[in-house]
Amino acid sequence: MKKSYQSLEVNSTNNMKQVIHRKLSNSILRLGLIILLVFSASLSAQEGDPAKGKTLFNANCAACHQLDKKMTGPSLRHVEQRLADEQGLDRDWIFAWIRNSPAVIKSGDAYANKIYNEYGGAAMTPFPQLTDEDLNNILAYTAQEKAAPAQTSGGGEATSQVPAQTDGVSNEIILGALAILFILLAAGLFLVNKTLRRFAEAQNIELPEASKRMPLWKAFAQNQFLVLVTAIFLLLASGYFVYGYMMQIGVDQGYQPVQPIHFSHKIHAGDNGIDCKYCHSSARVSKTSGIPSLNVCMNCHKSIYEYNGETSAEYTKEFYDGEIQKLYKAAGWSDADQKYTGESQPVKWVRIHNLPDFVYFNHSQHVSVAGVECQTCHGPIETMEIVEQHAPLTMGWCIDCHRKTNVKVEDNAYYAKIHKELSKKYGVEKLTAAQMGGLECGKCHY
Repeated sequence: MKKSYQSLEVNSTNNMKQVIHRKLSNSILRLGLIILLVFSASLSAQEGDPAKGKTLFNANCAACHQLDKKMTGPSLRHVEQRLADEQGLDRDWIFAWIRNSPAVIKSGDAYANKIYNEYGGAAMTPFPQLTDEDLNNILAYTAQEKAAPAQTSGGGEATSQVPAQTDGVSNEIILGALAILFILLAAGLFLVNKTLRRFAEAQNIELPEASKRMPLWKAFAQNQFLVLVTAIFLLLASGYFVYGYMMQIGVDQGYQPVQPIHFSHKIHAGDNGIDCKYCHSSARVSKTSGIPSLNVCMNCHKSIYEYNGETSAEYTKEFYDGEIQKLYKAAGWSDADQKYTGESQPVKWVRIHNLPDFVYFNHSQHVSVAGVECQTCHGPIETMEIVEQHAPLTMGWCIDCHRKTNVKVEDNAYYAKIHKELSKKYGVEKLTAAQMGGLECGKCHY
């Protein structure tokens, strides 16, 4: 009985140990699963999405930073790894710096003050609105390796140009065959004529001799009426061509000079949609549209140091990048040091549109008051790789525009009173520039 009781006690103890072991194993398994999930979520959050990071980088960072080039701020490719290896700074420090760099500097952080002083005391703009996920995405984008440029079999950069293919026989071969055929035909006719003459001589056949005729020029000279008509015709034709030639003096329509620094209006005004008056700002308030200073160019090109748009066989990426370097040299800008050297050079631009000295033209009167678009006189400037003079800019061309163009009087106090009086005079609601005195000599001539 006693032995049976001891056996029962041992079994109960074993069962209890098994239950405790099972519960402990389940608890440990659950805890491990929770830790694994938390770690995976944290790791996933830290990895980030490079595609989203690129969008955020371009929207918030690209004005001052590039991945592989020092600009207003340092280059940012592998910035997290570099800071960890060189400075011992972790991701939390980067987050604090991005969200409030002045506070990090004020705290006395050694590296923050070093960067602040290295870049001339220019504080980084705080971005408190960026979430942890946003910053993880940006860091994931900066951690990507630089893509190697595509190479062709010849070692150069790959291009999208495909050599033109021709179908059938080329025009040169056809023209060559026709020329040979004509020569053979002429030679055959010559040989036939020579053979027939020999045959006639052998058969004692007399060939009729060609009768002597009066030369054509002598017959023309003896006909006084024909000479008179011809002389009148030549005088009229000469007068017409001389008049046409004289009327083209000073008319430079189509003039398209090469500038010392290539400036593509197609890229700037067309592809990028930059307003004409951003560069030619004086056109709104002055007689002339003005030549933009190089400082206007450098507003953008301090950050835009290379061209990444569409190219062609004539205008390659290397060509555009070289023109940007010409701009840097003229402005005295060191791209490597990101500062001005003080060694600037004047750019000798070639003037394209040039009116005679006795002609008065005011850009502000046309642009600001009349609301005339730039393309009205300068043509589709947004499509021109090299600018040309689109319109003849003659007196007749200007007068024709004044006769056809209605004056913009809506919401224009400048014309309110005169429009009311002239509308009664002419009995019309709309007035052309000509009806408002646009044909008076003193309007355009001193």
